[in-house]
Amino acid sequence: MARVSHFEIHADNPQRAIEFYSSVFGWEFVSWSGGGWEYWLIKTGPAEERGIDGGLVPRRGDRPQLGQAVNAYVCTVMVNVLKETVAAVEQHGGTIALPTMAVPGVGWLAYFHDPEGNIFGAMQEDVNAK
Repeated sequence: MARVSHFEIHADNPQRAIEFYSSVFGWEFVSWSGGGWEYWLIKTGPAEERGIDGGLVPRRGDRPQLGQAVNAYVCTVMVNVLKETVAAVEQHGGTIALPTMAVPGVGWLAYFHDPEGNIFGAMQEDVNAK
């Protein structure tokens, strides 16, 4: 079985994306650039916690248009309190793509647009969600 080991966020304005994800989720970014290219490694949490780390790259094409069909993998971030994440996303320039919904027996899920136009999800575990 092949497991996802890394993700990438594409950004029109990498610094704006770094500020957004650092503020909303506390992620750490380290520049790993050279030879005329830019790249940032993303640490999403401690190595002993379940999850993956990723990277941030400057976008090399057009930004996704609002309302178009998703044409990429969508990553979902596990959070402790989804309502707090919704507020933090909006406070730091993101918008709601799909409002909070129950995933019965699993938890509460919402989808967002980051300031770069990318879609991502956030989920709060709650086996009593209905």
